[in-house]
Amino acid sequence: MTRISMRATLAATAALFVLPAMPAFAQESPAAEEVSDVATSNEITVIARRREERLLDVPIAISALNTDALEKAGAKDLSGIQGAIPNVNIVQGRGSASSANFYIRGIGQPDALQTFDPAVGVYVDGVYLSRIQGALLNLFDVQRVEVLRGPQGTLYGKNTIGGAVNVVSKKPDLDTIRGEGAVTYGRFNEVTAKGYVSAPLVTDKLALSLAGVYDDRDGIVTDPATGRKYNDRNNLSGRAIVRAKPSETVEISIAGDYTRQRNALTLGQNTAPLIGFNYNATFTGLTPFVIAPAATGEWDYKASTSFTGDKGQKLDHWGVAGTINVDLSDALQLVSITAYRKLKTDFFVDIDGTTAEVGDVFVGTRQHQFSQELQLKLEADKLKGVLGLYYLNEHVTSHQEAYADSYLQYVGTPLNFLRTIDDEQDTKSYAAFGQLTYDFTDALSLTGGLRYTRETKEYFRTTTATTSSPVFPAIVIKSTFTFPNNLPAPFNADNSVTYEAWTPSATLSYKPSRNTMVYGSVSRGFKSGGFNGRVNGLGDVTQEINGQRVIVPTFKPETVWTYEIGAKGSFLDGRVNLSAAAFYSDYSNFQARVGGGNTGITGGSFPVLNAGKLRIQGFEFDVNVRPSDPVTLFASVGYLDADYKEFNDGRRAPSFSCNPTGQAITCRPAFAPPLTLRAGGEYRVPLGEASLTLGGDVRFVDKHYLSVDNRPGLTEDGYLIGNLYAQVDFDKFYLRGAVRNVGNTLYKTDGQEFSSVGNIQTVYYGDPRTWNVTVGVRF
Repeated sequence: MTRISMRATLAATAALFVLPAMPAFAQESPAAEEVSDVATSNEITVIARRREERLLDVPIAISALNTDALEKAGAKDLSGIQGAIPNVNIVQGRGSASSANFYIRGIGQPDALQTFDPAVGVYVDGVYLSRIQGALLNLFDVQRVEVLRGPQGTLYGKNTIGGAVNVVSKKPDLDTIRGEGAVTYGRFNEVTAKGYVSAPLVTDKLALSLAGVYDDRDGIVTDPATGRKYNDRNNLSGRAIVRAKPSETVEISIAGDYTRQRNALTLGQNTAPLIGFNYNATFTGLTPFVIAPAATGEWDYKASTSFTGDKGQKLDHWGVAGTINVDLSDALQLVSITAYRKLKTDFFVDIDGTTAEVGDVFVGTRQHQFSQELQLKLEADKLKGVLGLYYLNEHVTSHQEAYADSYLQYVGTPLNFLRTIDDEQDTKSYAAFGQLTYDFTDALSLTGGLRYTRETKEYFRTTTATTSSPVFPAIVIKSTFTFPNNLPAPFNADNSVTYEAWTPSATLSYKPSRNTMVYGSVSRGFKSGGFNGRVNGLGDVTQEINGQRVIVPTFKPETVWTYEIGAKGSFLDGRVNLSAAAFYSDYSNFQARVGGGNTGITGGSFPVLNAGKLRIQGFEFDVNVRPSDPVTLFASVGYLDADYKEFNDGRRAPSFSCNPTGQAITCRPAFAPPLTLRAGGEYRVPLGEASLTLGGDVRFVDKHYLSVDNRPGLTEDGYLIGNLYAQVDFDKFYLRGAVRNVGNTLYKTDGQEFSSVGNIQTVYYGDPRTWNVTVGVRF
């Protein structure tokens, strides 16, 4: 999109601003329970600004999906809302059953390595999750999911350069017993059972809720040689919350959760020929050879692997959190959120997706984090807001093994190759923040915010590569690289780095009526820098800058400035709900892991660069219409125009993809589809004491790239998916049938790009057509 057309987009969005001023539309919305749960209702209460507000009163591009909307969308975990929110990409991370790949408005971080920080912050009841492993949360006791689009660098701060996802759990009721349960059976032998109960232990003083889910499904990928199933689900999760209200001014909540996953491998399809190297008798020359050709034909959910036995993926993730709310006065409230979380993963990943042993790895991660946040909330007549302090202490260790016996040969005889890696990272993050809203009038408000973040990281890594011959015992080549010890001076004593950032925001909002709003905002986002966690030698930390080769052991933080205008409105007694936003973002110091080219016996290099600058602009539009009581219709549109303004990588030949030619960039940012569309609705039919609801939606995701440098095989050409459901509701019981991906569309969700080792380029696919039937009860 040109700047001229972008101005036109902004003007079109601004035209929506006049709608709220029309007297005919200045109507009251219905109560929240009367609004259809199919799409976002402006009467939903959210905590996007760390205090409870109507969705309509929040001058942020935000979508909120409640429990019923998530269930009817068939969302077992966060990836289930993929395509439901404009300009938001949430999918299962590459080669993993539990990692999440989050991109909002073209900003994200797909690499699951612990030295990379996510670009979209995930919060559960106010507690930040530091890793994308385990962030693909099961949605079993969720009141709602809030997705905030655009940088949230003031109130959320750490690593929310793209946006934030708030998962809000159901809280125990202090005076009423409530509960629900459901059992689901579906295709691929899906069996899901979930339950929730909340009961007062001491009326109005103490309550307890218990929730749990068992989710099991056979793999959707079959090994044609052995019949084994891969890409399955096997999850067990539970949460307990104790809520106490010892006095009218004090409320305490203590929550504990546990998730256990035991999955088979997650397999994809190799889209490029795997290349190995054959060494001559004197190791003075090498000749490339094809280990395995690229897969041909359409993916048929069949794949084989070099792993044998019960190699799979294990995850244990648990945490405890305590929240204290103290009303200091009618206008002041003090909030304390204290949390501890622990994550343990043991993942086998067949990166190359074939029976060849080229990119087969084991990654065992041990992570724990402690966080403390203090908030002082103000609710005065003219002034509202939050002041706070935040502290996070994270420790991560990992043990990794890479097996590549198919990669190297010596005079035609295969060599054994093993690389072991042990590393450790400590992160301490401190922040002070504040955001205040001043109401000049009942209609006009100004919000200003500022956050200061200071973050220190320490990193240590040892990697050992061993090449040996089963035929020639004398051939043993072993190399060890220790970071930072093997770096030249002055870096060989430096394994600590500190980053600081100021992230301001300002928003001007105007409400012509209670149910309409227009706003304009500017905000800055920040994502921490760090160490290259894939460094295996000096080549990985050597960059060409101004024509000279220099050692750069760290990468700098990313920053973004985003300018946004938007409008929201609820009209005709809540029968029409509209929201729209247009934005422009300047994104600097983009962090990219790029391939360093095949390097033979050392196995390739993985440099991490601050590759350059991006310019991202676009708009979003949501509409929800209830033309009659039985009918609800909804639609959303997201448009993205994302471009590299710079992409600096001195290793690349000028003709190579993603290398600048003059001022032109020959590739597009990854996971930034130009267009995302969703349209659908539901129709409710009374059946005496019961009711029948028929509903569904269609989702379109445009062409986009699954790798930084736009590899042809790692490209999704765009897809259209339809989903249908029918539900019969009785007094307390319901019966629901659902079909997802009705047309059995074949579509790609993520990719592995490790071309510097054997030319690995592997793609992963979404689920084929699935169906399920659910029987549930609510009381």
